[in-house]
Amino acid sequence: PPTIITPSSINTAKFFRSSTSRKEALSLYREILRTTKAFHWCDERGMPWNTRLRQEARKEFEASREETDPLIIARMLVTGRDCVQQIQQKFNDAER
Repeated sequence: PPTIITPSSINTAKFFRSSTSRKEALSLYREILRTTKAFHWCDERGMPWNTRLRQEARKEFEASREETDPLIIARMLVTGRDCVQQIQQKFNDAER
């Protein structure tokens, strides 16, 4: 029979929360990378926007790596997801 894991201890519960947050963060990061592919033009220094946006996203995720407060992590994930969706919507509206 399959083993059923119950969060009987605080450590187990923390693992499940952090595991879920990690998956959500990786999913958001991948979505950001996919979205940056649409930015083909260059900035004023001649650097492609997609490269610059990827660097900034990486910097933001690295700065947030050590955050442990679940509320702050959830807020960052929701804000990031909302920003990506707004950008995608603007691109979709511009293509019409």
